[in-house]
Amino acid sequence: MFSRKSIAFLKELSNNNNKAWFDKNRERYENEVRTPALKFIESIAQPLSKISPHFVASPKKVGGSLMRVHKDIRFSKDKTPYKTNIGIHFKHERGKDVHAPGFYLHIEPGEVFVGAGIWRPESSTLRNVRMLIDDSPAEWKKLSKKLQGKDNFNLGGESLKRAPKGFSEDHPLIEDLKRKDFIAVQNLKPAAITGKDFHKDIARLFKSASPLVKFICEADDLDF
Repeated sequence: MFSRKSIAFLKELSNNNNKAWFDKNRERYENEVRTPALKFIESIAQPLSKISPHFVASPKKVGGSLMRVHKDIRFSKDKTPYKTNIGIHFKHERGKDVHAPGFYLHIEPGEVFVGAGIWRPESSTLRNVRMLIDDSPAEWKKLSKKLQGKDNFNLGGESLKRAPKGFSEDHPLIEDLKRKDFIAVQNLKPAAITGKDFHKDIARLFKSASPLVKFICEADDLDF
């Protein structure tokens, strides 16, 4: 699937982030980046379905699990047109975009990581997750402790500076309640992507992080 050529292309794209270069190297993008990514998505579909049948592994070129290479530069100061990473998001079947609960793989030169959970959720979802943490503190502490201990994930994302509405600053789980994202992240060695069992390794990590995703789904009344 992925190879050193995949990373080499992303490095060159980073140094030549313009339409003329990309058009000239479009066939390389297809062969060295998009095709391997779509094959990876196909390979992860079955093990992902065993974790939960409600997350989508779609190997479509456009509109599937592979995030588009074109950047949305309308509101960005950086006007370079292309992303220099491979982003693959296996979102919940009821999700519309990257703000849905799901599992994620990120590949770029010098940085490879898996993620699971939810990033920048809608305010109603964020409120529901916080309420479930408040209602089920023992369950939350158990899963977060295992994630950050035995399973070697970090809980990442941004947090509020003050307690969210409806919660006091002296709440025993206030630091978790302040979170604006609920995402578990584990970094991998960049060379891991060329391993023959890479898809199996990623599936295993997704399974390890699945209790967090399940918790989020339960909070927002989504099937898991």
